[in-house]
Amino acid sequence: MSDQASGAKAQARAAIGATAQSLVELSHKIHAHPELAFEEELASSWCAEALSASGFDIDMGICGLPTAFAGRAGSGPLTVAICAEYDALPDIGHACGHNVIAASAVGAAVGLAPLADDLGITVRVLGTPAEEGGGGKILMLERGGFDGAKAALMVHPAPSELDRMPCLAVSHFDVRYTGREAHASAYPERGINALDAITVAQVAIGLLRQHARHHDQVHGIVTSGGVAPNIIPGLAVAKFYVRAETLAALEAWEERVLRCFEAGALATGASLEIVPQGPKYSEFVTDEEMAAYYRANAESLGRAFPSGEEASLSASTDMGNVSLVVPSIHPLLGIDSLPAVNHQAGFAAAAARPAADRALLDGAMAMAMTVIDIASEDGARQRLQAKAFRHF
Repeated sequence: MSDQASGAKAQARAAIGATAQSLVELSHKIHAHPELAFEEELASSWCAEALSASGFDIDMGICGLPTAFAGRAGSGPLTVAICAEYDALPDIGHACGHNVIAASAVGAAVGLAPLADDLGITVRVLGTPAEEGGGGKILMLERGGFDGAKAALMVHPAPSELDRMPCLAVSHFDVRYTGREAHASAYPERGINALDAITVAQVAIGLLRQHARHHDQVHGIVTSGGVAPNIIPGLAVAKFYVRAETLAALEAWEERVLRCFEAGALATGASLEIVPQGPKYSEFVTDEEMAAYYRANAESLGRAFPSGEEASLSASTDMGNVSLVVPSIHPLLGIDSLPAVNHQAGFAAAAARPAADRALLDGAMAMAMTVIDIASEDGARQRLQAKAFRHF
């Protein structure tokens, strides 16, 4: 590492350290006011205000999304996008820790802003709504929000540390069966049971699983299945996710799953409607050089990366779609949550505890230090600047 890079890292860490209390307060404030996909008015405005106070130029409501924003500092030729997520989950709030993600992104940007021109970079912070279904980053990608970016990065809280998140491609959709109500005892022959159609489909999916390839997944919930036991359900609605290792594998697997839903309609006589819920999320392609820089920087801060964690973990993110277009990393920050894991109420509680506060500051510092590495190392910088952005 050059003396210039070493000095820049020290300055970035000092700047983040000076704002540590306000970054933790930002995380806790978002945590205490969970907002669902595309409704993150408070979180997006709080992040934008924090960046504006550090000299960033802010554009709110970019890409036709009211809760998306872009903050910019510096004017160098190497544009780096730091992604902030801030949507919560229904009922269990920030059980995926997006409050930590948002505060870490703001922290990394605050650390880099005073150095941007000396490093020859433009720091672009992107507030990205609706990761938990809705695909905010994909919409922003399609609408020009990532245009010109040569690298993209973010961090995500988890039970333990990893330099990447093993990702699956995923499709989200609603299933609607329409049948016909009737008195379940007096006139059952006059009804068409829409809930039975879901039952048939779920049995078929259960049998299909014996033919699943590694990482092929199906999971769903029934959100409407009737109103009373003595009324044959005339409407049944379910939400399903289908996952596979890549978008290509997802296409083939999803086709087989959809046939199971068609079987439910055929068996019962109910009509079927499949309603996509947002764009498909892709697999993630990790930029190995950036991941190596990140890991080394995180370890220098005392973060420990246990081995053997990847085999038992798989999830999906709209950051995957970004990674197909822009060299990207998506490391996981351990917040000492076990036995609680993501999408449990216990994880939501852990996301506002001291271990999560330390993690968000370390994540901010490690991201800032990684950007300094790719800006300072000629080979890394030239490789990224030579990358031609292509629209997704």
